[in-house]
Amino acid sequence: MSKDNKSGGKPATDKSPKDTHYATLRRAHRDAKRERGEIPTPPPQKRKRGGEDWKAPALTADQVYLYGLHTVRAAIENPERKNVKLTVTQNALARLEIDAGQLGIPVEIVSPQDIDKVLGPDAIHQGVMLETRPLPVRRLEALKDSPLLLVLDQVTDPHNVGAIMRSAVAFNAGAVITTQRHSPTESGVLAKSASGALELIPYIQITNLADALGELHRLGFFSIGLDSEGPAPIEGTFSGEKVALVLGSEGKGLRQKTRETVSALARLDMPGAIKSLNVSNAAAIAMYAARLHLKK
Repeated sequence: MSKDNKSGGKPATDKSPKDTHYATLRRAHRDAKRERGEIPTPPPQKRKRGGEDWKAPALTADQVYLYGLHTVRAAIENPERKNVKLTVTQNALARLEIDAGQLGIPVEIVSPQDIDKVLGPDAIHQGVMLETRPLPVRRLEALKDSPLLLVLDQVTDPHNVGAIMRSAVAFNAGAVITTQRHSPTESGVLAKSASGALELIPYIQITNLADALGELHRLGFFSIGLDSEGPAPIEGTFSGEKVALVLGSEGKGLRQKTRETVSALARLDMPGAIKSLNVSNAAAIAMYAARLHLKK
């Protein structure tokens, strides 16, 4: 028997309520910084035994699963969302800081493993999952008063698109426009990467990008296609009071038809040895340059 036990004290491994409280505060603080993008999200852990047998559930066209504390909180606070059911652990419900009785939808208290069965063992869901409906479809005509738009030409990675959406909200862009094919649909991965931005900016998927650019031109937008081999720096390419920035897919860049349709092609001048950037980084820099032009 240890000296502590002889004297009636607690073993050194026991945690007091105070220790547990501070551990919870530290975890919440760390999660908040991660949601804001201030620290990286840890890589997915290796699948648990049996995880390789997991299969994604078949979803209907009007069924979306969102997850993660910040993502779900933003969706619940979005009046345009039609939510169906909240599935949450007791701990995550407390951290959501919402009144479950006022949601108007069923709330099921479960274990983290129950959510894993739906989302898969790799999803960093933080103990919360929201079944919801896709956001309402937006039309390009509704964007005519927005001075800045972002157009993506078959950017396929939902993590990149989510990061782009966060930047688009930060620079007060009016919408993120993508193609229906070879682009991510509204999903938990996209929403988690966007960290709440999906609820704050229209995400418009169109059938034909060239036709959409033509409509934007008729609405008064000057479209600039970002190309590492563009004929001039982006700073000297802006024109007019409404700008649509067009960025191409990871690796391939803009398609030929898109290059022929935009009002102008431009490049981001970079003095260093690396002359190309991740599409989400390029989008943020281009939007910053666009905002400087629009202030003039």
